[in-house]
Amino acid sequence: MRKVIKMSPKRVALVEAVRAVYGKNAESVTRKELQSIVDVEPRVHSWPTWLVNNDDLRLDRGLYILPEVNGVYNDKLGVLKVGKEVPVSEMITPEADALATVSLATNVEVQDEQDSYVPAKHSGYVTWGNFSTVRDVLKSRTFYPMFITGLSGNGKTLMVQENCARLKREFVRANITIETDEDDLIGGFRLLNGETVWHDGPVITAMKRGAVLLLDEIDLASNKIMCLQPVLEGSSIYIKKIGKWVHPADGFTVIATANTKGQGSDDGRFIGTNVLNEAFLERFPITLEQSYPGNKMEEKILTNEFAKSDKTEPELVTNLVRWADVIRKTFSEGGCDEIISTRRLVHIVNAYNIFNDKMTAIQLTVNRFDDETKESFLDLFTKIDAGVEIEETVATEDEEFDV
Repeated sequence: MRKVIKMSPKRVALVEAVRAVYGKNAESVTRKELQSIVDVEPRVHSWPTWLVNNDDLRLDRGLYILPEVNGVYNDKLGVLKVGKEVPVSEMITPEADALATVSLATNVEVQDEQDSYVPAKHSGYVTWGNFSTVRDVLKSRTFYPMFITGLSGNGKTLMVQENCARLKREFVRANITIETDEDDLIGGFRLLNGETVWHDGPVITAMKRGAVLLLDEIDLASNKIMCLQPVLEGSSIYIKKIGKWVHPADGFTVIATANTKGQGSDDGRFIGTNVLNEAFLERFPITLEQSYPGNKMEEKILTNEFAKSDKTEPELVTNLVRWADVIRKTFSEGGCDEIISTRRLVHIVNAYNIFNDKMTAIQLTVNRFDDETKESFLDLFTKIDAGVEIEETVATEDEEFDV
């Protein structure tokens, strides 16, 4: 059955451009093909919502009916079967060969076919520390870069992710290493199905989608991270490899996490961390210092972890938290070189849920330390578990936030 849709000059331009590149007889078009045309065709300018949001023109997820320039199109039963190949002779015509080459170089990356980057909520998450500060910034949808610093395993990354989940904000994470460069962050050319195709990196993906960009472990970066200077200013960025400007969408912002403040690590605990450029650090208006949670808050975190396996172990939870607290205080006074993080306590709970034996769970999770440290940690827990009085000061309690 033949139907008709109203056509404007911009709609006609899109149809002509698609057929010039992907075949003069094409009756359907994919989302990726549409994006490649929008990226390079000056007569189109914007995303064709008139096509992708029209239920009558939607064949399948990411596949749409392409009407004629006069608006006439076959209904869904009359269109070519999904995935049917078009002869190469029709797909790329001689007069469109130049445009086709550019189009292949500007296709969006495979991950852009994902419908949403909103993360799932973390079951049993306890809000504490800087949670409300991060929430307020993300809720405002203001471009306001934040630098979050603190010892390993205290929930910096999870705090950002959980905020995005609760606020239904899209979240794009880039894990930084000494090898991370512009190609990894901004994007580059990749080989896809025998063709060289441009893929957006996580930074560009987040900018286009108005997402929250998390630069995780930023203090591991080299000076190649300086390619992000305009991004951290909230400015548009020019991708010189494809000659294209990318403008940040509403809601886009950047959060960086690190174990240091970007000034390196003198104690040797965080090998590989670097001194970051002062001009780079100045692009972050605020720095949030994240400590470990207080005893009561940490007890609640572990209780929630036990609850996931329908277990309640209040005595074990109390002893684990007290054990970790003594070790942290000893560490801060220079009495030991290792620390028990909140993440490691959660590892112990998960191990206990599997092996159902507390000492086995603890030993397996502290085996990563050297023999002397491991034995002293195990001995300390044994004493605490037996009720032996251990000299310690009272920990500061955190206030749980009502969110």
